[in-house]
Amino acid sequence: MATRAVITMPVGVKAGEAFEVRATVAHAMETGYRSSDEGIRLPRDLVRRFECRLDGELVFAADLYAAVSANPYLAFWLRAGKSGQLSFVWRGDNGFEHHETRPLSVA
Repeated sequence: MATRAVITMPVGVKAGEAFEVRATVAHAMETGYRSSDEGIRLPRDLVRRFECRLDGELVFAADLYAAVSANPYLAFWLRAGKSGQLSFVWRGDNGFEHHETRPLSVA
């Protein structure tokens, strides 16, 4: 099953000016506490960690827990002094890992 992520951010920003980044990934976020219709406990399947890096340098990270809803949405502010590549990684249970990259143009 392919995972879908949506990342919203400006195409270009001014050097030193703060800008908002919004990111969400399609994921069920099963807590492991629910049971199926047959009474079988559904296994835990969570996104546990989100990281955003600018040219390899960590600029934002979040640890996620069972209380986070399906399709976790994160919004955060960044400030950059130079153009580069933003990379986004979601990691979770059962070997889940999803990567996205976006170019960042700083004027």
